[in-house]
Amino acid sequence: MNRTLLQAIIFIFLSASGSAQVLHLKSPNGKIEMDLENGTKIRWSVKHNNTEVVAPSAISLTLGSGEILGNNAKITSTKKSASNTTFETPVYKKKTVVDQYNQLIVNFKGNFGLILRAYNDGVAYRFFTNKNKKIAIASEETSFNFSQDHKAFVPYVRDLREKDMYTSAFEALYDEIPLSKFVKDSLAISPLLVDLGNGKKAAIIEAELQDYPGMFLTRNNEAQYGLKGIFARYPKKERLGGYNKMNYMVSERENYIAETNGSRSFPWRAVIISEKDSELLNNDMVQKLSSPSQISDISWIKPGKVAWDWWNDWNISKVDFKAGINTQTYKYYIDFASKNNIEYVVIDEGWSEETDILKISPAMDIKELIEYGKKKNVGIILWASWYAINQVLDDAFAKYSNMGVKGFKIDFIDRDDQKMVNSLYNIANKAASYKLLIDYHGMYKPTGIQRTYPNIVNFEGVKGLENAKWTPHDDMPHYETSIPFIRMLAGPMDYTPGAMRNATKADFRPSNSLPMSQGTRCHQLGMYVLYEAPLQMMADSPTAYMKEQESTTFISQIPTTFDETVALDGKVSEYAAIARKKGNTWFVGGLTNWSAREIEIDLSFLEKGSFTAEVFKDGLNAEKDPTDYKREIIKVTNAAKLKVQMAPGGGFAIIINPEK
Repeated sequence: MNRTLLQAIIFIFLSASGSAQVLHLKSPNGKIEMDLENGTKIRWSVKHNNTEVVAPSAISLTLGSGEILGNNAKITSTKKSASNTTFETPVYKKKTVVDQYNQLIVNFKGNFGLILRAYNDGVAYRFFTNKNKKIAIASEETSFNFSQDHKAFVPYVRDLREKDMYTSAFEALYDEIPLSKFVKDSLAISPLLVDLGNGKKAAIIEAELQDYPGMFLTRNNEAQYGLKGIFARYPKKERLGGYNKMNYMVSERENYIAETNGSRSFPWRAVIISEKDSELLNNDMVQKLSSPSQISDISWIKPGKVAWDWWNDWNISKVDFKAGINTQTYKYYIDFASKNNIEYVVIDEGWSEETDILKISPAMDIKELIEYGKKKNVGIILWASWYAINQVLDDAFAKYSNMGVKGFKIDFIDRDDQKMVNSLYNIANKAASYKLLIDYHGMYKPTGIQRTYPNIVNFEGVKGLENAKWTPHDDMPHYETSIPFIRMLAGPMDYTPGAMRNATKADFRPSNSLPMSQGTRCHQLGMYVLYEAPLQMMADSPTAYMKEQESTTFISQIPTTFDETVALDGKVSEYAAIARKKGNTWFVGGLTNWSAREIEIDLSFLEKGSFTAEVFKDGLNAEKDPTDYKREIIKVTNAAKLKVQMAPGGGFAIIINPEK
């Protein structure tokens, strides 16, 4: 083996530093170095070229017995390896993911160890244990220390249920603050982004969350500029409560965070590293760190768009019946979906008793709607709270799948303790056996389960468009140009775009029955390309869409999964632009915050030949009337560079097809 090849595979050595041993692992391209220092405690650190990403940070697992896996640990063996493979991703933003990394496995005395991986776009580590009996994990020490007071984008835990810090909506705007200003005794949600300076960013994230609680982040008081993981303890007693008594609240907790098999691997703790912001728009770390699909036959999993009822308050007009949660209204939604090639209609809350979904409202004939939709090639998805469906899981799945229901939108989860995580895996597994899609809309963030169970076609865990109905002061364009770089790193997001009533910053106001969005029409259209969502909602009413048929027809052409993704340009909280390919067609979308800007789109991602581009861009008067847009058809090649002007809160969307 020659020297160059040896360096390309891996570079690991043991050195003495007092009584500590230090192991080094480099990324395949050599830019990232991950160190593991084993002394009185195990500490990890990361560098990217000459930039310190993570300063030495302690990690350990404390068992219920009191044993601390990580204190004064003795290394018994190490094993190095390299991998450069690909895997298929049928319900994703690309067909194939490249999985290239260098790996180091470290075994310690006491039947535990660590797996370290260095990728070209980040690093990850996880503990594993080889114990004969079940073990309790009293706590996990996972820390992310920084040597400087970097600016961070912090999504604090907000919207608590009954003031329980571990029961919340998993959605928040970002506080853009120095690490030193992280509010003491508060929690944040991952992904959390840190600005390292000179264009570099580091995103803290978790993956492969199975049989274990999710990780929150809080201030690490042992470091000047540090964060650490914190985990909900296992539920001991639960009761109905929270929002409209739809949450299952934890009233008492155990003294451990997990009770689990003694022989297992634990979730990955990862840091994604980018040299420029646009790299964050097309990152696969969570997919790479998660278990492959557990569903052997996925041919029945059909992503698509959904006509949604709740956001628009069932507000349809010029009909000869009273609109609302009734059979006639949903036939109207089905007719609209069928006419516009929309794959699904979701029937949201109110179709059944909230805590007993086996009891259907007298105003709703679900079976008739399913049959009506079947004739028009439109599938029906039903809403349910987590508590209601979990009480009658097998009965509900059997009953409604036999009727022909295509899936469930499950709401009010609001927890990610070990018990809830296990429940969501169980629901996904059982849903797959009944060939049902699942949208975990209810305030829960993805951590890799979407690769393991690709019938999970979306998640919320994002402060979506629904907030426009009640929050007058949120700066949504600022947030909407932040989440593609941060929240979307974790996976798809049920943001629910598609507002046809669009407003300037000055004119925006919350409205329940006639809701509007901040920013322009093309800002909304751009989201259908930019935001990952295999099950993508169309939030406005059929009446509103039919008044804006040109925009509706354009939206209907945009798929929800893709064969290829290319990150074009962007800066966190300012603007973003992405190109995605499906078949022979390219889709390009972009958004800006409240700053007007011109963006140049390099079309070199196109193949050779001539193409026709259908362009929707902000109109000349969109600054005053955000519904103003211009549609044009132009000829392009891969040598072209398109300049697109975006209005304040603006955007654009383009469909590019080869010329026939």
